[in-house]
Amino acid sequence: MNIKTNNNDLKDEISLVTGASRGIGASIADLFGQQGSIVIGTATSQEGADKITKRFLDMEIEGHGIVLDVSESSQISQSLKKLKEDNLMPSILVNNAGISLESLFMRIKDEDWHRVMETNLSSIFYLSKGVISSMLKKRHGKIINIGSVIGNTGAIGNAHYSAAKSGLIGLTKSLAKEVGSRGITVNVIAPGYISTDMTKDISDELNKTMMNNIPLKRFGKPEDIAKAALYLASSAGSYITGQTLHVNGGMHME
Repeated sequence: MNIKTNNNDLKDEISLVTGASRGIGASIADLFGQQGSIVIGTATSQEGADKITKRFLDMEIEGHGIVLDVSESSQISQSLKKLKEDNLMPSILVNNAGISLESLFMRIKDEDWHRVMETNLSSIFYLSKGVISSMLKKRHGKIINIGSVIGNTGAIGNAHYSAAKSGLIGLTKSLAKEVGSRGITVNVIAPGYISTDMTKDISDELNKTMMNNIPLKRFGKPEDIAKAALYLASSAGSYITGQTLHVNGGMHME
């Protein structure tokens, strides 16, 4: 049996993709739009939101960018209230926005710990809670949380980031059990090393070291994650929930 996607895979869906101005988030937002979804993409600045809106316009994608700092629960509430007023409550939520503030454990500042937790974990609680009522009423919805390989493996200098991404997996499994009977799926995509603006400044020596741990001998592309997200968001992934989909070239296997 051939399984393929077409330009109408997400027809009649409304997708909210956080951190959609660049990298993985931009690739997911663009692909979802190309597959027929209305897409709302978030950025932390008006310039970033305008960039998303222009990109969608150029690509003939229905949707626009909005300003949202996902670490601020009050902004999340205000943004979701506005989407509800505009009849744009999402049937698909992609929690992609995140930050990494590398520091050895003993040097992690309290404010950095809280900032990483608020952005990478608490935001997913607030956003998911904010959209779930609408999904429950419609008995339909997809929540896709973007984790990280180091949520499973840990990493030196990333105790706070690893803790947040690991906590994300537990949250995902628990929520999946609670809402599965109402036709809602909740899953994690855990990327490995992906070539984005965040990784372009890695030294050649570190690049070589990381490459030695990747059986496929290449870094991933944002498109690799976007295609995995499309699989989970479309009807092809309708019987998958509470799972962590590892997209890492084989560097971590379960």
